Amino acid sequence: MKELALIILSYLIGSIPTALIISRRFFGIDIRDYGSGNMGATNTFRVLGSRYGTMVMVFDILKGMAAVMLYNFLPFYVNNDLERTNLMLGLGLSAVIGHVFPVFAGFKGGKGVATLLGMVLAIQPVIAVSCIGIFILVLFLTRYVSLSSILAAVALPICVLWIWNENELLYRVFALIVAILVVVTHQKNIGRILRGVESRVPIFKNRDKRKTRRNNG
Repeated sequence: MKELALIILSYLIGSIPTALIISRRFFGIDIRDYGSGNMGATNTFRVLGSRYGTMVMVFDILKGMAAVMLYNFLPFYVNNDLERTNLMLGLGLSAVIGHVFPVFAGFKGGKGVATLLGMVLAIQPVIAVSCIGIFILVLFLTRYVSLSSILAAVALPICVLWIWNENELLYRVFALIVAILVVVTHQKNIGRILRGVESRVPIFKNRDKRKTRRNNG
């Protein structure tokens, strides 16, 4: 019963509509009426810029981390590795579902990538940092948040299954499902990337200006 209460609380945490709050607070708009219509960090980067996109990404990551850490309210799980991992996965996934289908925003949210990242960061920080590194590298090279998210998600099962060889079966299955879901939910983004019409986020402007000056010089 206590576990169910924490899972519901995790869902409510995930349902906090960060992008919607920021877009209304600072711009007086509903972020879902612009860009891709998603209430996530990628669309916020695209519509509101890097400053507010970063704010949304950080808060959405924290939602995933906070939800997972709720296991600490149940002492039984603190010293039981297998049971703790299973509960943490359940709490984290509940937060992701809350982000995708937020009760506080008419069940129309984002794709949940940042909240997933926060979830993995709380469960396996080393693996999460590796995925973050891939995300940042791809973002630096391409300025496509969508492509960065896809490749970081694909890197998750690679890290879990082969590089660190995580033994927990449920975690291995979870990593594979995450990679598949992220690729599937980004089908439109993949199509736009292949057509060369995917929006690039307005970051690394100084790098681009220096490159332009070198090319023109």
